[in-house]
Amino acid sequence: MEMSDYETAYSYFDSGISYLRKKHWQEHYALSLELYTLAAKCALTNGDHTSLKLLSDDVAAKAHFFEDKLDVLYFETCALAYSSRLTESIEKGLDILSKLGIEVQGTNVEARVQEMKDLLSSHTDDEILNSKQMTDPTMIIAMKFLGKLETGMTQIMPKSVPYVTFKIIELSLTHGMSPVSPLGFGYYGSYLAKQGNINDGYHYVKLALSLLDKVGSRDSAGDMIALCTQVKTYVEPLQAALEYHHEGYAAAMASGDSSQAVINTLLNCIGSFFAGTNLQRMQDLFADTVKLCEERKQLNYKLQAQQVQRSLSKLIGTGEEPKHSSEGQDILASNSSVLRSYHYQTAYVSFIFRSYDDTIEHIEKYFALQETTWGI
Repeated sequence: MEMSDYETAYSYFDSGISYLRKKHWQEHYALSLELYTLAAKCALTNGDHTSLKLLSDDVAAKAHFFEDKLDVLYFETCALAYSSRLTESIEKGLDILSKLGIEVQGTNVEARVQEMKDLLSSHTDDEILNSKQMTDPTMIIAMKFLGKLETGMTQIMPKSVPYVTFKIIELSLTHGMSPVSPLGFGYYGSYLAKQGNINDGYHYVKLALSLLDKVGSRDSAGDMIALCTQVKTYVEPLQAALEYHHEGYAAAMASGDSSQAVINTLLNCIGSFFAGTNLQRMQDLFADTVKLCEERKQLNYKLQAQQVQRSLSKLIGTGEEPKHSSEGQDILASNSSVLRSYHYQTAYVSFIFRSYDDTIEHIEKYFALQETTWGI
């Protein structure tokens, strides 16, 4: 499915809403809720955050139960994460989970990781792959909030990620597997790889991908493939591993997850750059990636793509500098992942052009951010 399909779908849902009677929330509650929720999903995918906000406000005001608001509240947290408001997105997600009785904060990462190891040691891979499926609809949407938290926290709160990972795995083994469950095992594998245990990390990302097929839903496939491929590149040939991102992009497009479509495109481009793809070809690919980020209002990823664009222009000889809005400048100053990417790319180009003092300066700044970012 192409993103344009969601634009068409939005126009249909919007027309359906316009035909509802004045007292439709009282007389046709279920239909109204479904139309508004589906329209909100399409608005998010289309990057139309204004329409999403209007739809969400109506649902928040008219919904009979908190559980009926959860879908649009989830879309709101996604919209915040896709823009420059990651902290707000994380706080909102934590607050909603708390209202559902799910707490994920902690003070001892090592203890929580050990709990994870102990829990998983009592389950074989076959037992995990053949676990029952989650059926509680409230728990299923709660898992989606947990999955979105992991994605956001990797950029600005990486030390909190293991707490969310443990909660996803714990709830999955207790209540059954949801479409988000593979993400928990994938992040556990990524965490092990980040700690230097590449073999065990690789084992768990393969388990996560197998679980993705078992669960039977592709809603989180784009996220899963993007995450797991980063570990695979440490074990499998780089050019071969990067091909998975094409599958991740297609899966994300099919599910309407524009964020993960962008992420898979960006990671594939970055990997291809370091795999030695022709620089002129890379220049075109990154121009397309930046355009996609702009269309889908993925500002954080646009800035990361522009860091590599800057390196490309220097290597080719044009020397063009990316132009950043005031919002982009704020992200460069506050988002550790974007800033780390900037220092890495600057150090790389400085080294290529034998500016070793600049190389050392930016490499030191890059490593200074290691504890506040997720990258392996």
